Amino acid sequence: MNSTIRRQGGAAVMTIPPAFLKLLDLDIGSQLELSVEAGELVAKPVTRLIRKRFSVTELLRGSEHAAELNHETSWAREGDPVGREII
Repeated sequence: MNSTIRRQGGAAVMTIPPAFLKLLDLDIGSQLELSVEAGELVAKPVTRLIRKRFSVTELLRGSEHAAELNHETSWAREGDPVGREII
């Protein structure tokens, strides 16, 4: 299948046939990584990062040590300002 490069505004645009979009599971707005390999233009779909969803229990895991950490670092939060700190 062939595609023609055309000008749209200040950009060069190439049309991707719908069959290729479907084959690659791409949609309008999908991102492609472009490279040149051995004189050929290669367009690869950008892999999407899947963001893990955490439960409240997972987010709070380790928080039982927060009180100990606050106690150990309380010296850094006590005392009068020594410079131009905003309180």
